[in-house]
Parts: sequence; C-alpha cells; structure tokens
Amino acid sequence: MFQKHISRHLAAYEDRQLSAPKARRADTHLAGCERCRSELDQFRFAAAMMEHLPVTEAPESIWISVEAAIDRQPERASRFQVRYWRFAAAVVLALMMFGAAAYWYATRSQPHWEVTRLDGLPAVGSKHIQATGRIQPGEWLETDAFSRARIKIGQIGQVEVEPNTRLRLVAARPAEHRLALARGEISASISAPPRLFFVETSSSTAVDLGCAYTMQVDDTGFGLLRVTAGWVSLEWRGRESLVPAGANCHTRPGTGPGTPYFEDAPVRLVKALESFDFESAGSGALDTILAESRVRDTLTLWHLLSRVDAGERPRVYDRIAALAPLPSGVSREKALQLDRGTLKRWKDELAWTW
Repeated sequence: MFQKHISRHLAAYEDRQLSAPKARRADTHLAGCERCRSELDQFRFAAAMMEHLPVTEAPESIWISVEAAIDRQPERASRFQVRYWRFAAAVVLALMMFGAAAYWYATRSQPHWEVTRLDGLPAVGSKHIQATGRIQPGEWLETDAFSRARIKIGQIGQVEVEPNTRLRLVAARPAEHRLALARGEISASISAPPRLFFVETSSSTAVDLGCAYTMQVDDTGFGLLRVTAGWVSLEWRGRESLVPAGANCHTRPGTGPGTPYFEDAPVRLVKALESFDFESAGSGALDTILAESRVRDTLTLWHLLSRVDAGERPRVYDRIAALAPLPSGVSREKALQLDRGTLKRWKDELAWTW
C-alpha cells in the first residue's frame, strides 16, 4: 500500500482513521513525497477555513418577502407549484447566503506577519522579498541556497529562516501562532506564556514553553531540535519529550520524538540512545545508557522510565536513585507504576540538576 500517491487516504490520515500500520506507511510516504505533502497542506488549510466560516441566519424580512411573492402567484396555481416555488426560493437563498459568507471570508483583512529579507531573494509564494514583505495563513516562505529571512511572530518573538528552507504559516491568531516546517532550518526566539507558538513537522510538533531553539528537518523528514533557552515540548500522537536549554532531541517519521539528551552527554550514551529510540536496540543499548549516565543525564533516564519495557523499568529507576537522592513523596512502587503525579514531582526535583 502507498507505493503511489495517497490523495484518497489523506482525509482518513488527518482524522487518524487509518490503522497503525497504514498510518506508519503514510508517514513514510509523506516524508518523501512533496506532492502528497502539498495536498495534505491544502486539505488542512481548507479544513481550517471551514472551521472559521461564520454561520448566519437569514433576516426575517427576507422570508416575509419570499412568502409575499409566492402569495401573489395566481390563485389557480396548484399546491405542487406553491411547494416548488417555496423550495426553489429556499435553495436560492441558501446559495446566496453561502456565497456571501464565502466572499466575506475570502476578502476580509487577513492576519499576517512581517517578513524581512536578510540575504539573497527569499520568496513568499511566487513573490520575491526585496526588503520587507508579509506572509498570511496558508502561504509558503521559501529560501534558496543563498537567501535568508526573518519572520516577526506577531508581538511575541521572531524566527530566522536559514537557506534551503520551506516554511508555511498555518495560524496567526492571538492564542495560536503556528508554522509548518517542511524542510530546512529555523531559529526561534519567543518571549510569551507557554503554548502560544507551535512549529509542526512531519514527525513532531514543537510547543514553545518560553524559549529559544533551532529546528532542522531534512528531505526525509528526519529532524533535530536544539534548545538554547527555556524549554520546548516535542509532541506526536500522545508521545512527549520535554527538552530544556542545552539539550537536543531527534525526531523520525512514524516514531515521533526520541529521548532528549544534553549536548555534552557521553558519545557512547548518545549513540546507544539513538539505537534504542529508532533501531529497536533494546537491552544492549540500555546497558550502555545506564552505564554512561551522569547526574545530569537523569533527564534522559527520567524519559526512559516510561519508554522501556516494564521488566527493564526497575533498572532505570535504580540508576536514577543512585545518581540523585529521591525527593520526599516519590516511592519506588508509584514510580514503577508510572503514576503521573509521582513522575511530575520527581521531574521537578531532578530538573535542578539539568
């Protein structure tokens, strides 16, 4: 399945109606097929437009006028004719209302963000930016090998767009600032309350928690997040990785975000972690991770606690407990049961070492 284009499956994919195997195949196909990614973008944009299409009731005066016109028909008109004209008038009125609403939505002033050229000739759609320009929801910003740009993210920050990058503005609302990164690299600097700024990729969504970071995505959909300030939450289909300043996290289509690790983590730990996350390396990789972990690497171990098999969980718990004293309120039993309150309390305490 999905050896060819997957246009007819996009609606089911977006609504998460595909089976798990088919969803994984769709993820892989979308990572390598620009045409299907473009169709999925168009589908999502159309759905977003429909969500915001206003529902307006017809004024009572219109119905009075319609009924008066019908009543003026010759008395010899049959009941069938009266019903026909009533039905026809209702259909015409409905079409007029829908057309007016669609015209209103298409022509009203759209929100937009300012784009500044930094190098070369970045383009929004087919229009090159000479000095400054703007981008609206649904539009793409592209840079070639010699161009760079900066986007002002409303009033909350900015994003620098590096060469060979393709980026779409998805939403520009007060409570939601959202971009979609198809390929390339961006650097975001955001100063705002958490969960206002989002960057979607084919394998994760980066959720700003008040931060600065870079995000890279290659043509296959493989991604790398590097956080330089604050925190970022990488999320994908119920899987979440919390990445603090100084830490990195890889993402892969079909898998989502991997396990975060600090940039200065031992090389053997990083290699073993990549094998564990994306190559199903299992116990052998876990042995190396546990042996190489330092106090600061409890960031990685805390995430692994809920990702390893239940039989391996005590080993991860014991290694964390050996590296950092257990805070009050954290018990072995609750931690091994993955009690959410216990894990959060433990994370908040461990974070002082991160």
